[in-house]
Amino acid sequence: MVRICVLGGGLVGRFIAFNLASKGHEIRLIDADEGVLENLPNRIQGIQSRIDVSQKLDDLIGEAAVVVNCLPGRFGHKIRKSLISIKGIMVADLAFTSEDPRELDILAKNNGSLLIYDIGIAPGMSNILIGKVQNDASKVDRVRIWVGGNPQKPDADWSYMAPFSPSDVIEEYTRPARIRRGGKNIAAPALTERHSVQVTGYGEMEAFLTDGLRSLLDTILCDDLAEYTVRWPGHIQRYIDLDPINEEELIESWKFNSTRPEFTWLAVEIHADGEMHRWEIIDEGQGGWSSMARTTGLVTIEVVEMMIEGVFTQFGVLPPEALHEHADRFIAMMKGNGVKIINNHSSSSE
Repeated sequence: MVRICVLGGGLVGRFIAFNLASKGHEIRLIDADEGVLENLPNRIQGIQSRIDVSQKLDDLIGEAAVVVNCLPGRFGHKIRKSLISIKGIMVADLAFTSEDPRELDILAKNNGSLLIYDIGIAPGMSNILIGKVQNDASKVDRVRIWVGGNPQKPDADWSYMAPFSPSDVIEEYTRPARIRRGGKNIAAPALTERHSVQVTGYGEMEAFLTDGLRSLLDTILCDDLAEYTVRWPGHIQRYIDLDPINEEELIESWKFNSTRPEFTWLAVEIHADGEMHRWEIIDEGQGGWSSMARTTGLVTIEVVEMMIEGVFTQFGVLPPEALHEHADRFIAMMKGNGVKIINNHSSSSE
């Protein structure tokens, strides 16, 4: 049994807390919303608190050996410095931020702390798979990532509901997409390069550029890198046509409906050494948990378990592709939890 503190009790944070508790760990779940902390199992201590980034977090975290950062991106980076200032702390970090956590690497090393960030489905599992291929190949030529969490059927409205913080979704839609073309890192407007994509089991959907590559732009030696978000046709044009954009109205319109069937789909396609490696990860939710909570949270939970097992012996700040040598472990874990994974390996058409 290990004491673990989970910061943020949204759809993903709650899934992580419940599942870690079911493994016998003592969990402290912290959220500003009292409603999130209702009906918790015995092994989860709920604390209602708005985290003050200007104060030390030692008392709030208690005696936790591992902290899971599930806060929205606009808050998530602000607490990282305080977290890794705690001697010997291990942080599994899910906060999707524009800031690069690696700027805190020296501080973490000096404090004997470890922070592994972006450990969700994409970024996260996608990075691990790409890192695996790069480690085995002499040259990676092209990488494409497509990912989306969506209702199983479109509707006459947005055909969408946010499986994580809606404010983070809006951030995805507005932040310039950093990609690589011709061996050079460039910034392209988000929502561009729109194209149709065939989603296994669901047919034709629409993909567009978003800023999801992050650390891959520094760690993957490849001439052509891009990540696309996937939605039902019509969704993103409706967003583009909004003038002005009212964030509060969007958050209300995109509110997650737990009774509506939904699914998460990730496709990672890597061309290397004249071969094409392609993985598809598909989940439709299970046990009352959403597919995005599962596919994101399962990766995070596995990282937490690895931290507890002592798999990581180094200190500092690491991106998820640094875990590439454990790719088979992550794949087996997800399959064992009912997530469908399709792997195709063939000669490249390039």
